[in-house]
Amino acid sequence: MRIISIKGTNMPLTDAIKSRVEEQVKALEKLTIWFEPAAELSVEVGKSTKHHAKGPFYLAEFQLHVPGSELRATAQEEDLYHAILVARDQIRRQLKDYKTKLKDKHERGGRPDKG
Repeated sequence: MRIISIKGTNMPLTDAIKSRVEEQVKALEKLTIWFEPAAELSVEVGKSTKHHAKGPFYLAEFQLHVPGSELRATAQEEDLYHAILVARDQIRRQLKDYKTKLKDKHERGGRPDKG
């Protein structure tokens, strides 16, 4: 899987944040082998607003482009690192579901869905 961009919004993107994102993305690599080399990921982290003092104002958004679909996960938490983890888990779940859907379709012989 290729990381297209890691972007910081309303806050500086430090090396620690960048390395945390890359560390969490490595956990997804095992699932994206099926889509290589076309899988591309872009990540956006930051503050949703500049004026909040408390509450869930850190945002993490993962956008994963795989052949035939675009998966997107967004998390808003009080801690940036926790938001990154939650968004990673959401995109992992979506990726597993999409992979299962494609495998099931292949096993059916590629028949179109009824309905």
